[in-house]
Amino acid sequence: MNTKFYIQLAVWSVVVLGGFGLAWRAGWVAKIASYLAETREELRKCSWPTRDELWNSTVLVFIVIIALGLFTVGSDYVILKAVRSFL
Repeated sequence: MNTKFYIQLAVWSVVVLGGFGLAWRAGWVAKIASYLAETREELRKCSWPTRDELWNSTVLVFIVIIALGLFTVGSDYVILKAVRSFL
Protein backbone atom coordinates (compact mmCIF):
# COMPACT_ATOMS: atom_id res chain seq x y z
CA MET A 1 0.00 0.00 0.00
CA ASN A 2 0.90 3.65 -0.31
CA THR A 3 2.13 4.61 3.16
CA LYS A 4 2.68 8.26 2.20
CA PHE A 5 -1.06 8.61 1.58
CA TYR A 6 -1.94 7.20 5.00
CA ILE A 7 0.57 9.47 6.71
CA GLN A 8 -0.91 12.50 4.96
CA LEU A 9 -4.41 11.31 5.85
CA ALA A 10 -3.42 10.97 9.50
CA VAL A 11 -1.78 14.40 9.59
CA TRP A 12 -4.78 16.11 7.97
CA SER A 13 -7.14 14.24 10.30
CA VAL A 14 -5.22 15.53 13.31
CA VAL A 15 -5.22 19.07 11.89
CA VAL A 16 -8.96 19.06 11.15
CA LEU A 17 -9.90 17.45 14.45
CA GLY A 18 -7.56 19.81 16.31
CA GLY A 19 -9.14 22.81 14.60
CA PHE A 20 -12.59 21.51 15.44
CA GLY A 21 -11.53 20.98 19.03
CA LEU A 22 -10.22 24.53 19.29
CA ALA A 23 -13.40 25.90 17.73
CA TRP A 24 -15.48 23.85 20.18
CA ARG A 25 -13.45 25.05 23.16
CA ALA A 26 -13.67 28.69 22.04
CA GLY A 27 -17.46 28.41 21.73
CA TRP A 28 -17.58 28.96 17.98
CA VAL A 29 -19.40 25.70 17.32
CA ALA A 30 -22.19 26.67 19.75
CA LYS A 31 -22.45 30.12 18.15
CA ILE A 32 -22.71 28.61 14.67
CA ALA A 33 -25.32 26.10 15.84
CA SER A 34 -27.31 28.91 17.48
CA TYR A 35 -27.07 31.03 14.33
CA LEU A 36 -28.31 28.16 12.16
CA ALA A 37 -31.21 27.41 14.54
CA GLU A 38 -32.25 31.09 14.60
CA THR A 39 -32.00 31.31 10.80
CA ARG A 40 -34.14 28.21 10.39
CA GLU A 41 -36.75 29.66 12.76
CA GLU A 42 -36.85 32.98 10.86
CA LEU A 43 -37.23 31.16 7.53
CA ARG A 44 -40.26 29.33 8.93
CA LYS A 45 -41.88 32.71 9.62
CA CYS A 46 -41.52 33.82 6.00
CA SER A 47 -44.43 33.65 3.61
CA TRP A 48 -43.27 31.91 0.47
CA PRO A 49 -44.91 32.53 -2.92
CA THR A 50 -47.06 29.89 -4.55
CA ARG A 51 -45.95 28.24 -7.76
CA ASP A 52 -48.32 30.44 -9.81
CA GLU A 53 -47.09 33.65 -8.13
CA LEU A 54 -43.50 32.64 -8.74
CA TRP A 55 -44.19 31.83 -12.40
CA ASN A 56 -46.00 35.14 -12.97
CA SER A 57 -43.14 37.07 -11.36
CA THR A 58 -40.60 35.20 -13.48
CA VAL A 59 -42.50 35.97 -16.69
CA LEU A 60 -42.74 39.64 -15.68
CA VAL A 61 -38.99 39.80 -15.04
CA PHE A 62 -38.28 38.29 -18.48
CA ILE A 63 -40.61 40.78 -20.18
CA VAL A 64 -38.98 43.72 -18.39
CA ILE A 65 -35.48 42.45 -19.26
CA ILE A 66 -36.43 42.16 -22.93
CA ALA A 67 -38.02 45.63 -22.91
CA LEU A 68 -34.96 47.20 -21.28
CA GLY A 69 -32.70 45.40 -23.73
CA LEU A 70 -34.68 46.68 -26.69
CA PHE A 71 -34.68 50.19 -25.22
CA THR A 72 -30.90 50.04 -24.78
CA VAL A 73 -30.36 48.81 -28.34
CA GLY A 74 -32.74 51.45 -29.71
CA SER A 75 -31.13 54.26 -27.73
CA ASP A 76 -27.69 53.13 -28.82
CA TYR A 77 -28.81 53.09 -32.47
CA VAL A 78 -30.32 56.59 -32.25
CA ILE A 79 -27.25 58.02 -30.51
CA LEU A 80 -24.95 56.34 -33.06
CA LYS A 81 -26.93 57.83 -35.97
CA ALA A 82 -26.91 61.28 -34.32
CA VAL A 83 -23.15 61.19 -33.71
CA ARG A 84 -22.42 59.98 -37.24
CA SER A 85 -24.60 62.71 -38.76
CA PHE A 86 -22.43 65.35 -37.06
CA LEU A 87 -19.19 63.86 -38.39
